[in-house]
Amino acid sequence: MGIQYFEDGKVFKLDTKNTSYILALVDGEFIGHAYYGKKLSDYHVCHLMRLEEGPFIPSKNNRDRGAFCDAFPFEYSTHGVGDYRESCLKVQTEGGHEACSLAYHSHKIYSGKPALLGLPATFGSESECSTLELVCLDPVLNLEVVLVYSVFEDVDAVTRSVRITNHSKEDIVLKKALSACLQLDGTDYEYITLHGSWARERHIDRRPLTHGKHSVSSLRGESGHQDHPFLAVMSSKTTQETGEVYAMNFVYSGNFLAQVEGCQFDTARMVMGINPENFSWTLTKDETFICPEVVMVYSDEGLGKMTRTFHDLYRNHLIRGKYRDKKRPILINNWEATYFNFNTDKLLSIAKEANKLGIEMLVMDDGWFGHREDDNTSLGDWQVNEEKLPGGLKTLVDGVNALGMKFGIWFEPEMISPDSDLYRAHPDWAIKIADRTPCRCRNQFVLDISRKEVRDYIYDRIKAVLSCANIEYVKWDMNRPLTDLGSISYPPQRQGELSHRYMLGVYEMQERLITDFPHLLLENCSGGGGRFDAGMLYYSPQIWCSDDTDAIERLSIQEGTAIVYPLCSMGAHVSDCPNHTVGRTTPFKTRGEVALAGTFGYELDVTRIPQKDRDMIPSQVAMYHKYNDLVRSGDYYRLASYSENHEYDCYEVAAKDGSEALVTYVEVLRRANFKTRRIRLKGLDQNAVYENEETKARYTGDILMYAGVQTPETWGDFSSKLMHFVRVE
Repeated sequence: MGIQYFEDGKVFKLDTKNTSYILALVDGEFIGHAYYGKKLSDYHVCHLMRLEEGPFIPSKNNRDRGAFCDAFPFEYSTHGVGDYRESCLKVQTEGGHEACSLAYHSHKIYSGKPALLGLPATFGSESECSTLELVCLDPVLNLEVVLVYSVFEDVDAVTRSVRITNHSKEDIVLKKALSACLQLDGTDYEYITLHGSWARERHIDRRPLTHGKHSVSSLRGESGHQDHPFLAVMSSKTTQETGEVYAMNFVYSGNFLAQVEGCQFDTARMVMGINPENFSWTLTKDETFICPEVVMVYSDEGLGKMTRTFHDLYRNHLIRGKYRDKKRPILINNWEATYFNFNTDKLLSIAKEANKLGIEMLVMDDGWFGHREDDNTSLGDWQVNEEKLPGGLKTLVDGVNALGMKFGIWFEPEMISPDSDLYRAHPDWAIKIADRTPCRCRNQFVLDISRKEVRDYIYDRIKAVLSCANIEYVKWDMNRPLTDLGSISYPPQRQGELSHRYMLGVYEMQERLITDFPHLLLENCSGGGGRFDAGMLYYSPQIWCSDDTDAIERLSIQEGTAIVYPLCSMGAHVSDCPNHTVGRTTPFKTRGEVALAGTFGYELDVTRIPQKDRDMIPSQVAMYHKYNDLVRSGDYYRLASYSENHEYDCYEVAAKDGSEALVTYVEVLRRANFKTRRIRLKGLDQNAVYENEETKARYTGDILMYAGVQTPETWGDFSSKLMHFVRVE
């Protein structure tokens, strides 16, 4: 078992294959963080908490309790009792007080990992992981706080969540309930966050850590295009291969806070959880609140090892369902091909041509329901528009199936248009504040999914559509953030619960969907990549990465996404040119090879693209089928970064057994009168011999990894090349 308790030192030691996480009970009351890092053989590290330095432990010197609390490395910090750094828990009593102090009460250690009721979370069998539950009490408030740690021994990951139960007779209001806290020694760190906006999501942002608070967050009701629930703190000058990294990722899709604080004694505190702004949660007697899960990863081999740890954990212990470990069908989506201007004949013409070229699924996007001829109407009216689709959905789907293709469909279940039958019948179902003109985004409102009657109605309509024909894929979209937070379902003092209850409602609907339709391939989307997060991956094995499908823009977007999430989760398509977002024209070959680092599909009118591009599709389809097993399951290595050098991009996927490696090289800007570049591969067997499949040149693994090879020659801006190295038996 990866978790041990040592009674002599009151120490808990959590071990994975390569890391140790150590916390200790101090003075029978305080729970302190002692160590997180490279695996240790011993547990005697409590000296790292500086307990023999002033201000001393309160039982020995209670006159300085406040000073002690302001310096002690708390495992889970609370507000109002002397620790002035960022707290994890803040409450309010009926008397208006906000102080809370937790003391150790008991613990239990067991094999396996419990599910989080109503929330996405990693999972593992009794042989794959073990769990520690630390029960803490505030005896004044009769508040119980259970710190839950699960250790994935073979994946080098530790997960954290918290259960908070009110055992008092009075209501207690949670004003802040974060999920994880990590104390680090020193401040000579840098940190990475993922920043962006619509069409340029998850760009890597790297900065030095200084004193004070450095945070990213969302208040949009979604994890968001702008910032991301991920934070990595690392030793200065960390590279892909060297340096220590401490990373957190939130398994949640709503409002979040991710923060690192450089503190007064040259220490640092990382915290992550639900954003406390606009949040409150009333706990009545014996009610429990569950904080969403945080995944923690430590790497002593740079960012690359951190990335591969996240990838392995999410592929094996977060993504579920039929498509988790299998190739996804190559789809063609009609959005950029037709937008709202389509009918059955047009869609069938696209399907017929696509089928000839080897494409396996047609996805019908927005515009098939109500009287929706643009994006101003009909959201909520999930009935087929038979003027567009004569004979209904079944006629179209049967026609597509007759070609030997699968069929998929787009929904935006969480939204409602003011111009809709549903809004006219139930205007109170939209989130809004009474007597205030609600804010429209994309001319739509957000349904109050926190209400059961709203969830049930929308889900029943979706279920009816999916049951009327052989539909095998759903794209679940969400195209606007939450504003005007108000619900008639809650009294004034509980309006702060709406954002989290909304997210719980979305999770419930998606769980119902994949339970009722287990054959379904679900792809989440939020105006592109606005809800690309670990919470959504629990329900859908892939998420639309960005509405920006330009191959060059995608290099930075996909690099930032892949720093945390496996390539198999990234929705990536070949689209038309000039690109509909940036107007850039790139070679069809490059578009295909960049989209290969994802789920792979097409977003264009295959009946109208140039013949030379159309002729290339069968070879791209063959390329996908040849390499997807490797791309989906192999180890990802970042060999060069276009976002850093602004000239070229290079990344590799190596088979876990070292049998093969695929290198993607993109020459973004061609240089005049320069030689080729040298790259060094990773993840190979240094004693084996590998053959470059195209050139037939052979190299030993140590030459490929330590001496390197030259990049292939390309011509022109935006050109690309694949290099496939196969071990020669």
